[in-house]
Amino acid sequence: MMKTTSLVIAAAAAISALSAAPAVLAQTKPAASAAKPPAARPAAAPAAGAPAAPVITATVPGVCILSREGIIQGSTVGKYVSTRLQQLQTQANAELTGDETSLQNDAKALEAKKTTIGDAAYQQQGQALQQRQTALQQKAQQRERELQATEQKAFQRVMQEATPMVTEQVKAKNCGVVLDAQAVMLANAAMDLTPGVVTALNGKITQFDFDREHLDGQPAPQQR
Repeated sequence: MMKTTSLVIAAAAAISALSAAPAVLAQTKPAASAAKPPAARPAAAPAAGAPAAPVITATVPGVCILSREGIIQGSTVGKYVSTRLQQLQTQANAELTGDETSLQNDAKALEAKKTTIGDAAYQQQGQALQQRQTALQQKAQQRERELQATEQKAFQRVMQEATPMVTEQVKAKNCGVVLDAQAVMLANAAMDLTPGVVTALNGKITQFDFDREHLDGQPAPQQR
């Protein structure tokens, strides 16, 4: 599934850049970034000289396996969703970068006229910039939550579309139990329902329209 780290990097870049801006913004304490699920790690390459994995030739009647990741990564609609999510993430990053640049420019302009506008006006405008900085941090965290919600909803749709195909494969192979392929170390490929589901899903749907979920007005989840 899609990684959401680049949005957080954009938020962190905004915070770090602002902290290096004029002293009027330096007193603002950066808000903590929203928690993110850990990125999936690629499978480690086998060590040189390691024994080859054993070949499983037997099948167990009534036992089948299914990979949800395989359906998403292998199907046309799943690949489309991943591409679309990347587009939405790029749009969100561009929005945050624009806000960050505007804030930096205004902070530099305020610092340049510090000696001419008086202490009272300088402090007042500085406080307004601090409020904008806080708002930018909150906006970055909100965009992250929105993208995560969008990803979850879009991939749920893919699995909903695949459900009838899974049912057909279960009947065709007379499965009494279906195991998650990610929880199975080794299995005979003949027991895997995933390829048949992907083929059938490709014949049913290749894409669907969706946009970023909007969570305006919803507070960030409380950290425990």
